Amino acid sequence: MSLAQPWQGLRSAARRAQRGGIRLDAPQWIAERVSRLRPAAPAAPAPAPRSTAERLGARLRQEGEALAPRALRRLLDDIKAVVDPMVSEVEGGRRAQALIDWYGKAEPAQRRDLWLLMSEHFMADPQKVKRAQSEYQAAVGTPDEAAAEVRYRRATVSPRRRILQRFSANPQGIPFLVALRAELQPALRQEPRLQALDVEMEYMFSTWFDVGFLELRRISWDSPASLIEKLIRYEAVHDVRGWADMKNRLDSDRRCYGFFHPRLPGEPLIFVEVALMNHIVGSITPLLDESAAPADLSRATTAIFYSISSTQVGLRGVSFGDSLIKRVVETLKEEFPRLRTFATLSPIPGLRAWLSRQAPPELLAAWERWAELDEKAPERQALLAWTARYLGQELRNGEPLDPVARFHLGNGARIERIHWGGDPSAKGNKQSFGLMVNYLYDLRRLDKHRAMLAAGKVPIGGAVEALYR
Repeated sequence: MSLAQPWQGLRSAARRAQRGGIRLDAPQWIAERVSRLRPAAPAAPAPAPRSTAERLGARLRQEGEALAPRALRRLLDDIKAVVDPMVSEVEGGRRAQALIDWYGKAEPAQRRDLWLLMSEHFMADPQKVKRAQSEYQAAVGTPDEAAAEVRYRRATVSPRRRILQRFSANPQGIPFLVALRAELQPALRQEPRLQALDVEMEYMFSTWFDVGFLELRRISWDSPASLIEKLIRYEAVHDVRGWADMKNRLDSDRRCYGFFHPRLPGEPLIFVEVALMNHIVGSITPLLDESAAPADLSRATTAIFYSISSTQVGLRGVSFGDSLIKRVVETLKEEFPRLRTFATLSPIPGLRAWLSRQAPPELLAAWERWAELDEKAPERQALLAWTARYLGQELRNGEPLDPVARFHLGNGARIERIHWGGDPSAKGNKQSFGLMVNYLYDLRRLDKHRAMLAAGKVPIGGAVEALYR
């Protein structure tokens, strides 16, 4: 279309309008028609959300804001009242309970306003921090250095921490805070302002949930049904197909242990499922076979950790998995003195996504039919070699790319074997083309393996090393 054509259409339409007895002012008419020809102007960008400080000083709420300024000011006063230095611990606890009750009835957007207030209005005093930092820097190398460091640490403690402590003293406080942080997690990416509250809670939880306060407890088929139901719900590695499947995982040749906290007595924070065998296994299928006969415990020499599941999203970043494994190993050795080998049968959840970015398309297409590949097929050998590279050589910031590898290698384990078809389920295929891996916990070499990883070298067994070649 030439540039003249649109204007010719405008003149023709104008003549038709005049013949029909319609009189139009030419400039107005042309402007209206041109506006129809032009693409619609992009909508104005939505205004940036107001900070809680701006909202507290306003008179009216804007679109998208849950609480009106007056209600927001009242909520801020309620939070401050929890840690009022003039009230007793008992009264502070009562006020904390009132906020817990309010939160339980609040809409999600109103809860978000509480998070924002706690994140933006209970920070350490920047002037005190700056002054204490200057004093500490001036005291470095002098006899007053230690005292200056204490003053600096105290200056950086935020009032937010005192609020969390007051909540924790309430009988329902810790469950409330764990649930609150779990609810907060999805909002962090879109709302960076909430990170201050999230990091503060993670720090406090790492203290409250120190392994010294946790109880290791065996979970068996005789445990309360409510607890077994939670195992079914929280299992994150191999989905439980029903009660028969769960009973099989708690059979005589199995053990299941969990860490429990006194304030969450019926909630396992993390649990591990163990199979007692006489060899290292490479497939999850026989372990989940409900019709298989129990293994002979008198011949058991090997403990296979085949599932480790964390249960509380609110405790993300609080690590106690390595302590769980150590405590379980000690407990198993007491019950079964013949046990000599402690290994995992683990998924490789990040493998397929990494291969999709790194491997040639023709290999990716062949691996989609991995179950049909012959043992000597070059595509099969290629997948094993690529997997060995992914687990044993690919690091980011000095840590393995795969999250499960990062966990076990960080605990001092080494990569022992990679198994073809270890998990033929749909989930196993989606994660790793069915591959699984053993991480071996050699109790005499855990510190050595940690040192190797810290130096940038992943500990691997001979079978995995051979795959490189």
